Amino acid sequence: MSNPAARKPATSFIFVTLVLSVVGFGLLIPVLPSLVKEFNGGDLSAGSHAYGWIISTYALMQFVGSPIMGSLSDRFGRRRIILIATAGSTIDYVIMANAPNLTWLFVARVIAGFTAGVLSTANAYIADVTPPEKRAQSFGLMGAAFGIGFVIGPVLGGFLGHIDLRLPFWAAAGCAGLNWLWGFFVLPESLKPENRRAFEWKRANPVGALLALRHLPAVLALAGSYFMLMLAQTMLQSTWALYTDARYHWGPLQVGLSLMSIGVLSGLVQATLVKKIVPRLGETRAVIIGFIISIIAQIGYGLATQGWMIYGILIAGAFAGISQPALQAYITKHVPPNEQGAVQGVYAGLASLAGIPGPLIGTFILGWAVGPQQFPWLAGSSFFTGAIITGLALYLALRTFRKHIPEVAAATVS
Repeated sequence: MSNPAARKPATSFIFVTLVLSVVGFGLLIPVLPSLVKEFNGGDLSAGSHAYGWIISTYALMQFVGSPIMGSLSDRFGRRRIILIATAGSTIDYVIMANAPNLTWLFVARVIAGFTAGVLSTANAYIADVTPPEKRAQSFGLMGAAFGIGFVIGPVLGGFLGHIDLRLPFWAAAGCAGLNWLWGFFVLPESLKPENRRAFEWKRANPVGALLALRHLPAVLALAGSYFMLMLAQTMLQSTWALYTDARYHWGPLQVGLSLMSIGVLSGLVQATLVKKIVPRLGETRAVIIGFIISIIAQIGYGLATQGWMIYGILIAGAFAGISQPALQAYITKHVPPNEQGAVQGVYAGLASLAGIPGPLIGTFILGWAVGPQQFPWLAGSSFFTGAIITGLALYLALRTFRKHIPEVAAATVS
């Protein structure tokens, strides 16, 4: 057997890792809300609130664990952290597949949340192996991996969930297990020994890790914008299945098909357009335009009176996908090589922090809006709120870009 660490690191390795990871996650999206609702006696309003707490619990543990995982990856390498993260996902899915009540779903989410280090470590991996001028393109390819995962995962989850609500959890466990095997036997290490640094607890706790960014002013300044963006996205993601059930009476298969469409469109934009649009517009303009498209799309989702309208909005909204790889590329250019993992861990932690109130806000607004004697259009209130929050993210990004655009070169010094 060949030594994975001896192979040449390449984005193709991490691409497959992310595809398998997202397929596993996507399998659950159409069915987890239904399982939670079933544990609440079929009550949509009560199920919405319980689902919000479950998603927030995962995000809380991810907020605590992501900086630790990121700092550990700077010390011991990316490969080990990816293996730990995928093992945690496998255990999580097996527990959920056998969960007899809500308590066990919470236990599973605690395990998965703390070990959820794939995304931040994958971003650091990309920064390790890609020159600065090509990082937006590489991050776009990683976005395409998410798109492919969401093409396969949700529609398969909806199909399997139509047969048995527990079946997608077993399929997700299988994907995570394959991901672990791929990482163990094939994935090479990307972090060179000379770019590693000692593990420090002050950088590994969420607050300390954020404060450690003070010597990287542009990166720290964008933290608020990134947090707002993630807050809006987690609100949309956590309410999608519940919203379409309440307003359009979609079941798991229809939810899965809509998410498959999101995956196809996102994959096309990320794989083909990012590498053309971002260099032409520049990273800052791409971020701004993507944020504006996202705001318009969220308002559209909330106003759509018929389910078929959602698909037209999805086509336009997919172009918002240029913003995240452009933002990631901008950030990495302000970070020295031996801090990429820690910074990506901080940003993953911020996404997790946003995921704590985001699902609670979104699902509680939805639970109120779908109550008796409410107007039908109120069901879109969580999307309208998300559009306002994305507007705040846009304002913070504009202010940061005006102040910090000249500061890229200094980050190349380790």
